[in-house]
Amino acid sequence: MRHDYVPNLRDVGGVVTDDGSEVLTGRVLRSAMPHAKDGVPEGIAWPPAVVIDLRSDGESESIHPLAHQGSRIVNLPLLSALRPDLAPPEDLHGLYLLVLDHASMYLVELVREVSVASGATLIHCAAGKDRTGISVALLLRLVGVSREDVLADYQLTEEASKAIGARLHKLPGRKHRASLPAAFLEVSTEAITGVLDVWDEHEDGVHGWFRSIGGDDALIAQLRRTLVR
Repeated sequence: MRHDYVPNLRDVGGVVTDDGSEVLTGRVLRSAMPHAKDGVPEGIAWPPAVVIDLRSDGESESIHPLAHQGSRIVNLPLLSALRPDLAPPEDLHGLYLLVLDHASMYLVELVREVSVASGATLIHCAAGKDRTGISVALLLRLVGVSREDVLADYQLTEEASKAIGARLHKLPGRKHRASLPAAFLEVSTEAITGVLDVWDEHEDGVHGWFRSIGGDDALIAQLRRTLVR
């Protein structure tokens, strides 16, 4: 019996950095929420050595489905870091900027986890679109991947929209997602472009921004050694 593939799953390797190096395949995967019985396309490193789950408690299972496959599970709940007294964002652009402002400590930890992983790291949230999109964009920009290639990777999620919708229907948190404006379920080029702008407009670019939130050059160098050849 053939099982469905993990929705929105892809290896982000293979892109070229600003110095002509290449991001390795088999190092960073991204997806929507995986199930234990999901299949994966040929050539995907599976099961991943590390799984970084960006979801919050109310949308998570007590035991991650991939824990039984030997993956080490790391929970970095980006949206849980948003203060309850904050006005809810009106759109994804606003949400993404709130994540940068209030969940930066989790982003530093994510970079650290990826930089020391001995094998593939899977980064996922529910849809693999927003929290995952910000996180993967940061990894790629830190090692020198162009804005254009980062944006192209983000936009690939559009092709998986039907499979993502089917998966979200089965996951905890359905009532909350049903209450969101339809625009929150879209792939928003404006939103991820706003994130890229924040990094590029910071003094010393994305590296300067990363240092300002608690990262450092040694961690960036370690990430590059892990992801780039």
